[in-house]
Amino acid sequence: MFDSHQQPPTLSSSPRRLRQACTAGEFLVTAEVMPPKGGNPAHMVSMAKQLRGRVHAINVTDGSRAVLRMSSLAASTVLLQHGLEPICQMACRDRNVIGLQADLMGAQALGIRNILALTGDPVKAGDHPSARSVFELESVRLLKLIAKLNQGLDFNDKPLTDGATELFVGAAIDPQSQSWSGLQRRFERKLAAGAQFFQSQLISDFDRLEKFMNQIAAGCQRPILAGIFLLKSAKNANFINRNVPGVFIPQSIIDRLEQAADPLDEGITIAAEQVRMAKQLCQGVHIMAVRREDLIPEILNRAGISAIGE
Repeated sequence: MFDSHQQPPTLSSSPRRLRQACTAGEFLVTAEVMPPKGGNPAHMVSMAKQLRGRVHAINVTDGSRAVLRMSSLAASTVLLQHGLEPICQMACRDRNVIGLQADLMGAQALGIRNILALTGDPVKAGDHPSARSVFELESVRLLKLIAKLNQGLDFNDKPLTDGATELFVGAAIDPQSQSWSGLQRRFERKLAAGAQFFQSQLISDFDRLEKFMNQIAAGCQRPILAGIFLLKSAKNANFINRNVPGVFIPQSIIDRLEQAADPLDEGITIAAEQVRMAKQLCQGVHIMAVRREDLIPEILNRAGISAIGE
């Protein structure tokens, strides 16, 4: 049970496994958990604990799809208190430049070191469509802001009188973007703005991923993690095709799920196959198994990915 009186780790004990693995050139594995929709983090913690020793860090989403959940900063702190290394996603949708800087400095103080800089999904896509968006910054400008904070300066180039941050920042990419020139431009801007690693959106076209790795990301010296999504059924795959822009699950995969005696087990097998394909192309995978994070170790087992440190 979560102990609300437990103190967060000291700065000296802040986990840096992800940063060290990036530097060492290891094959990286990250996974994603959703913060609770309410004040009790027990289920999130239960799911995240099952990833211990199998992933380098755990992404904590920040209002994904503009749906209300506990703040990523608070949820990341909870994971850290349980000895799990978080990647705190931070979106520009809900905060102005003051709020973003305040939360980033707060992350530093709490021992959170990994940040994924995001623009954020549009409010109209979520469960509070009449809420007011902020979007004072977008992901590239947020990356530049974090670089300033790491140098001991605020947004206005004023010194941080109580110390610089030491944040390890990543960015999102979509190798399946319809605009190849736009994809290249955004990637190069994020790279120049200081992104240290990249996590991709759900990958269904691995030929497209290979082209991205060879033509855009080649020589960037930053790890690219391919997004792997656990499909639970043909219905789930069709829902994604209808509702997730830029993603197309091939009919061959939908047919496999539809014809399987156990669609969930077949989904695990498909995800494992995709992990193996990604390993031939890039330096890591980012696994998304919405509400079934407990199955991620089995995906990794079937893909032949050993526990971290083995």
